Amino acid sequence: MKITTNSPDLLIIEDRPLFIAIALILFTLAFSGAGLFMIAEGEWWGLFFMLFGGGMGVLFFGIFVRRVQVVFHRPEGYVEVRRRNVFGARKVRHDLTEIARAELQTSRSSDGPDTHRVALVIEDGQSAGAHPITVAYSSGSGHQRCKGAINDWLSGRTA
Repeated sequence: MKITTNSPDLLIIEDRPLFIAIALILFTLAFSGAGLFMIAEGEWWGLFFMLFGGGMGVLFFGIFVRRVQVVFHRPEGYVEVRRRNVFGARKVRHDLTEIARAELQTSRSSDGPDTHRVALVIEDGQSAGAHPITVAYSSGSGHQRCKGAINDWLSGRTA
């Protein structure tokens, strides 16, 4: 996650999972290329290899690669969470006054490092609860920076 805009009136935070996108593209190309090579050599079961392996890569790309953008807009008083993948886009909008703070949610693993995600906390009303910005947890310090930037921006302090 990274902060793309931070001004007194506008805060934009984005998550673009480039590493997993590139890995899935390479996976798809490897299976498709191997299948095409087999077909060129006269092995027709390479078609199954290409369609099944390449198809799995495309399917996983559609499921796991999701761009998320969160826009905090003070003049119009809203927070909008925008999610987009290959199947389409979705937007969820809340009033800025509903957002109490951002918190860091942590997933602990016994065999690896802790992973994190940022959630927006709404304390009252129909949408009360913690609303994660991203579905998946990930490692790195970007989540901590984004949580701090959101809380600073909500309190009126900007970078």
